[in-house]
Amino acid sequence: MRKLTFAMNMSLDGYIAAPGDDLGWSVPSDELFQWWSDRVAATGLALYGRRLWETMSSHWPTADQQPDATPAAIEYAGRWRDMPKVVFSTTTGTVDGNARLVTGDAVTEITRLKAGDGDPMDIGGATLAAAAMRAGLIDEYAIVTHPVLVGGGTPFFTALDNWVNLTLMEIRTFPDGVVLTRYETKP
Repeated sequence: MRKLTFAMNMSLDGYIAAPGDDLGWSVPSDELFQWWSDRVAATGLALYGRRLWETMSSHWPTADQQPDATPAAIEYAGRWRDMPKVVFSTTTGTVDGNARLVTGDAVTEITRLKAGDGDPMDIGGATLAAAAMRAGLIDEYAIVTHPVLVGGGTPFFTALDNWVNLTLMEIRTFPDGVVLTRYETKP
């Protein structure tokens, strides 16, 4: 069975994006950017919701070709392109690169993917992750908390019908007061 991790940046008040989908508060330090890059390299399959896919696919496929691309950005772009991806959307017609599109029931497909063999999977995007969270499919939460209060926007967590008990696996600090906490779901 494959492990599924929900890993995202989060404001201290619990949002992955501020109102208007503003992500300006989550610009990573070099050390945090390297952590994200290493995560992408270790991910066997990334599961994306439509909005996160549109954000990532509008930049990373050619980010390494930009004149101001840093060595870290070049490394990340290559890793991101190489990482297999599944995009869940009922409104997107096609996806390109190393991705395939799923237009059917996300929970059914994620359950099927988890049951198979393979390297760990990451899930991203608030709506997609919320569906997986409510279905009890997430094995780990990797929360990168930034010291900012954005006052609203897209929440990291969704409303749940039942409690989800967690075990703390790791705490790590990054520059600028950013803290990573990793939790594993208890059976």
